[in-house]
Amino acid sequence: MAVNRVIVIVLDSVGIGELPDAAAYGDVGSHTLGNMARVVHGLRLPNLERLGLGNIAILEGIIPRERPMAIYGKMAEVSAGKDTTTGHWELMGLHLTRPFPLYPNGFPPEVMDAFESRIGRQTLGNYPASGTEILDELGAEHMRTGSPIIYTSGDSVFQIAAHEEVIPIEELYRICEIARGLLRGEHEVSRVIARPFVGQPGAFERTANRHDYSVVPPQPTLLDNLQEAGLMVYAVGKINDIFVGQGITGSVKTMDNMDGVDKTLAAMREQRRRGLIFTNLVDFDAKYGHRNNPQGYADALAEFDLRLPELLAALAPDDMLVLTADHGNDPTTPSTDHSREYVPILLTGQSLRSGYNIGVRASFADLAATIAAMLDVAPPPHGRSFKDDILPYAA
Repeated sequence: MAVNRVIVIVLDSVGIGELPDAAAYGDVGSHTLGNMARVVHGLRLPNLERLGLGNIAILEGIIPRERPMAIYGKMAEVSAGKDTTTGHWELMGLHLTRPFPLYPNGFPPEVMDAFESRIGRQTLGNYPASGTEILDELGAEHMRTGSPIIYTSGDSVFQIAAHEEVIPIEELYRICEIARGLLRGEHEVSRVIARPFVGQPGAFERTANRHDYSVVPPQPTLLDNLQEAGLMVYAVGKINDIFVGQGITGSVKTMDNMDGVDKTLAAMREQRRRGLIFTNLVDFDAKYGHRNNPQGYADALAEFDLRLPELLAALAPDDMLVLTADHGNDPTTPSTDHSREYVPILLTGQSLRSGYNIGVRASFADLAATIAAMLDVAPPPHGRSFKDDILPYAA
């Protein structure tokens, strides 16, 4: 039986152990899943366990299965970097040789002076910070002055926080578009991010009106190849932002992980064309990894695990479900930034072998090459297909 539709769900930041070059990124010892499971006693993920999560790496509380339901393995990142954009682009077949620029000391005067001139406002901040802590530090002053809060992190991001009652959403988006237009050349960060919030000092909350302004992929990705072949590419969550709409035929935004699952299930019911449904579930990273909250991270995984049977039940006979990640973000380390890690991969569907170990893949791009082969479209620039390893006739 052929595979006619692929559903890829990216569990944002759910890494599974340091890569060989982790030292170059300051990430020796990082193991998002392993360290989180070690410190959160009593973690149980029975549905991911049945698929074979415990067969990929030793994870406390997750038992390896003698006959896991899914094909399982892990993938290495080749591209330079450990950010969301780089990881997703590699998943879809690109390798980046030059990392996006980082700003551990904030953005230089030539950037900030031009930005403030263009938006007609002074700014606050301009230093690396946690997205919640910087609101505690500068939120009240922002409300008093109307100056947007600028901050970055260990990732290549220019983040702009503003209270929705001080700078309305559409104005914040306009300001972000100005920043995106300025941040080119040597200062071309991977993303400009609108970070709206509400509330009063001491009780600020970020809203779901976040918007990411990424750079355009430098080469066509698998998404472009699918679209060119007339196939569906339906994006759920921040996927459309990450690829700047390139190769996307339809999209929907999400509020949180569970809304992302709901909208993925809706897409599986309604988007019946041959092609790809591509989902990002961001809460693991944004709410728990960046805030060094292993218990919250574990609870979010358990919450997703409870929904996994719904996703499996919704699969059509010619569907393939893929669960993977884009980088790590170990909530047990002192760093609140992404970590350079392998990512797990689990694949299941009636057309596939079960319980097969695809081992350690040399690149995230192997997934893109495999999907291209499954759907019979032009392969992406990079990646080696493992299609012949996972179909039943290869047994």
